[in-house]
Amino acid sequence: MKYVKKVLGEDLRQYTMVVALAALIIIFNIASGGKMVTSSNFQNLISGNAYVLVLALGMLMVIVIGQIDLSVGSVAGFASMVMAITARQFNLPWYVAILIALVIGMIAGAWQGFFLSRLGIPGFITTLGGMMIFRGGVIWISNSISVPVPSELKWFGAGYLPEWGPAFTGMNNSTLLLGIIAIVVYVIAQMRKYTHSGDVTGRKEAFWPFAVRIGIVAVVIGYATWLFGSGRPGTSFPIPGLILVILIILYYLITERTSFGRHVYAVGGNKSAAELSGVNVKRTYFFTMLNMSVLAAVAGILFVGRSTAAGPAAELHGKWMPSHPYSSAVQPYQAVLEPSLQQWSAAW
Repeated sequence: MKYVKKVLGEDLRQYTMVVALAALIIIFNIASGGKMVTSSNFQNLISGNAYVLVLALGMLMVIVIGQIDLSVGSVAGFASMVMAITARQFNLPWYVAILIALVIGMIAGAWQGFFLSRLGIPGFITTLGGMMIFRGGVIWISNSISVPVPSELKWFGAGYLPEWGPAFTGMNNSTLLLGIIAIVVYVIAQMRKYTHSGDVTGRKEAFWPFAVRIGIVAVVIGYATWLFGSGRPGTSFPIPGLILVILIILYYLITERTSFGRHVYAVGGNKSAAELSGVNVKRTYFFTMLNMSVLAAVAGILFVGRSTAAGPAAELHGKWMPSHPYSSAVQPYQAVLEPSLQQWSAAW
């Protein structure tokens, strides 16, 4: 245990969820006869859930400042519906439609941020009203009819990295390059951290835990690269996953390396103390809510790109989810459960 702590750190509890996730993957992979850990399954998981993780990036900052945003689903639906209508019915280029969707998200976030930061109305009340307004807006502008989107927009929600280069690698070369870049960036970051590890305490970390840590992460990244890059022809690492990775890196830098990120944590820790220390609390509230709605618009673009249409059906059910009732992963269980449910209903 002493050596494990040297590699992973003193607080092993922070890895509890990672261990639990790994255990679940192993159990379900064994129970399914090896059908859990496959290229197509993980590609579908990333493509189908990237928009949720994009929303989580913004919601993290909203929750840190002690607020909540209930309108993210409705803002995403409204922005994506405007994008679909402008691209389909007004024949605007797809990139212009995307810009319009992002502007819609920005306006929605600025509107809700104004009520929170300037008028002092709690985020729960402000975004509850926004949720109802934007949900109604989706139904109104669409006339309760789904609107298909151009094929170019489908690339953002269901596209894959392109294939190029030599075939002897036996996998998608774009995914291979992405994996190599990820390993190199991680090694460089860890090297910088190791070089400055003794600047504060005067005691530099031993080299072997550092090397073991790099080896473990490199193996994990390498396996993920092989898993995504060795799927059926025409598939690779999904574009929604690439967008998600870029956003994760961007928001890591924002929250850890910028004054705005430090202000977010300061306001969340103690608003009064942050204000007394010179932090502009109102501006932090405003830009955090604006950021959340912009990310909601991005999530809407990813979702519509995958579902190939924007529609009001999900909004009517109070939950921003795919309009189809079953995904490909659930269909096998549907065939087993439906006859049993029908027999149970007939018996009653």
